[in-house]
Amino acid sequence: MTQINAVGLICPIPVIRTKKALEGMGEAGGVVTVLVDNDIARQNLQKMATGLGYQSDYAQKENGNIEVTIVAGGGCAVEQQATEEGSGLVVAIGRDTMGEGSKELGQILIKGFIYALQELAPPPTHVLFFNSGSYLTSSDSNSLEDVRSLAAAGTVILTCGTCTNYYGITEKIGVGEIANMYDIVTTMAGAKRLINL
Repeated sequence: MTQINAVGLICPIPVIRTKKALEGMGEAGGVVTVLVDNDIARQNLQKMATGLGYQSDYAQKENGNIEVTIVAGGGCAVEQQATEEGSGLVVAIGRDTMGEGSKELGQILIKGFIYALQELAPPPTHVLFFNSGSYLTSSDSNSLEDVRSLAAAGTVILTCGTCTNYYGITEKIGVGEIANMYDIVTTMAGAKRLINL
């Protein structure tokens, strides 16, 4: 069994360290336990495990930490293949306005931009929201219905969990999934085309 203490480590370090430990086990596999101090880290670890085809579970500790257990190997891993159809376009939105100058105009422009993304055929495969762009997927956003329309059309919506924690809006996210920076980096790296705002 491999044990990783990721208490106090920021995203995406717990995920990356765990992924390296799993890769180091080879085909024989084994068990990795990871200690984290917040539920977003726990969710990110379990999502990674599911994506790799591994079983995972977690236990709440008395001190508020969470222990995530991932079981790998023995033929339980399912090799992930890139079977996604579509445009291969990834859009990364790192702010809640578009362009420089007037903030009010920038908010109007970003809303129009997100609305226009729905008109693309096929639509983007992913739209990534981070930093103040995270506000655009919150329940208070005037772009929420447009982002939901994108999701309904098959676009994967990912919002940075570190960012939602920082701004205190994690509970307000109204569409898509909370992601870690590793998810965001790998999605951007795998894009056929990338728009980065």
